[in-house]
Amino acid sequence: MADQTLAKHVISIESCEKPFKVPKSTTDELKGAVSAKMLGRMKKEAVVCPLEQKQVCFVQCFACKNFLHRIRGTVGCKGEP
Repeated sequence: MADQTLAKHVISIESCEKPFKVPKSTTDELKGAVSAKMLGRMKKEAVVCPLEQKQVCFVQCFACKNFLHRIRGTVGCKGEP
């Protein structure tokens, strides 16, 4: 419950047909924490980042230091630069 009060932005997750291209450094960071199947699914999801003001792959959002939680199709973001 504490995470919800810290979230400055609540962003909805959009699904895409084609997977996004994600930098190898980002996927290497997540290899131990997320299964390959889950990583493949996450590459087909996108969010509109409040910091970058553009659509980014959910994998990049998940690896960001501002990521708080993912609950029922939404992402909690701290929104700190």
